[in-house]
Amino acid sequence: MSSPHVLVVDDEADIRALIQDILSDEGYGVTVAADASEARTERSLRKFDLILLDIWMPDTDGITLLREWSEGGDLNCPVVIMSGHGTVDTAVEATRLGAFDFVEKPLSLAKLLRTVEAALESAGRQSRAARSLLPSLLAPVGRSKIMQALRERVQQYARHDGSMLLSGEAGTGRGAFARYMHALSRRSSEPLTSLTAASVTDRNAEEQLLGIEDGDEITAGAFERATGGTLVIDDLADLGVVAQKTLLGVIEDGQFTRVGGSRAVKVDARIVATVGANYETLVESGKLRRDLVAQLGELNLRVPPLRDYSEDVPELLTYYVDKLVDSEGLTFRRFSVAAQNRLRNYPWPDNVRELKHLVRRLLLSGSGEDISLEDVEAEITAVAPVNEPLVKQDLLALPLREAREHFERSYLQQQLVLCDGKVGALAKRVGMERTHLYRKLRSLGIDFKSVGSDD
Repeated sequence: MSSPHVLVVDDEADIRALIQDILSDEGYGVTVAADASEARTERSLRKFDLILLDIWMPDTDGITLLREWSEGGDLNCPVVIMSGHGTVDTAVEATRLGAFDFVEKPLSLAKLLRTVEAALESAGRQSRAARSLLPSLLAPVGRSKIMQALRERVQQYARHDGSMLLSGEAGTGRGAFARYMHALSRRSSEPLTSLTAASVTDRNAEEQLLGIEDGDEITAGAFERATGGTLVIDDLADLGVVAQKTLLGVIEDGQFTRVGGSRAVKVDARIVATVGANYETLVESGKLRRDLVAQLGELNLRVPPLRDYSEDVPELLTYYVDKLVDSEGLTFRRFSVAAQNRLRNYPWPDNVRELKHLVRRLLLSGSGEDISLEDVEAEITAVAPVNEPLVKQDLLALPLREAREHFERSYLQQQLVLCDGKVGALAKRVGMERTHLYRKLRSLGIDFKSVGSDD
């Protein structure tokens, strides 16, 4: 029996040579192609057992080539996609078109060989393709210890079926973690249904959650649409009193009855709710039901703000450049080292969402190949609102004197709150003489009398 023959399609000569050497040493036959045109020619000359296909090529991209083969009924062997960070759209499309798996660049030689062996062993099995390709492309970006630990925690949680509470500041990517967990779970082949809590009012809560039954006509609610899969409730705190009560009842009973119906329908969906970082405060104030949070928080995951893992900012910038160039056809530009360093030290008050929007604006507005420090400075907000926490304020955008005043004002305001508005306690806490502290508070425009009474 002859050895399997592999076609390697990649526009980078070094990568083609590397893969050819590795696979040849393992006993495989290898043919290489530098672009889509060469790949078409090679496939017309012989049958291959496996194709390793790069996404980014100068003439025709890998997904377009895969679509051409798939829709033409000419895909008679497994295809493994090779690329840097992919996108969700790319993952879904590649899976639909028959791709077996996805390997990231820079290539892990061990992972490449495992993937080649698995693809050849199970040639053409699409169900495995869907399970293996999507999680790789949906994995949140970052090599920091924080992000590695988060991905590991999500992988652990994906093996269980309990309800989950995903907390974090707006823009941190809570929804991305929910999608990643679903893709890793046993429910991955079933629906991932998202429900925006703000769209659920006390008037339509039962219809939205439970559905409607009118004779033989049934309109499925969120729980029913998510049957077998995962229901993600976005921004739980936006649910009103009636909606929270309805949601809690369904979770506790494990079943529901459609509006206008009489037959109980069993719930078969994992429930994941996203909520703000300060949700405990909302529970204390009564805006969020404590029993509902307890039910949903069987598993709990906090998604950190971007400023907590700023070392991943350069990788995120590269990821979103590639993603936006791919999905929106924007002109490729790369961030200079100075620009990357500035953004590593930016506080990102709106987190990853803000970073993505910034990348889009810079790709749209610039003309040069490189994104300079000056380009970045022109786009980022110079001064955060005064009431923003100190960690969210971009002090590097200010002259030294203004930055110092800004820091002192925020520092003393927040320390004053901790001291219950008592200047005497504040003086001891910050190590300042009281008279000097009074002068400092007045010069910074801090109204200590509004915080509390002095001691």
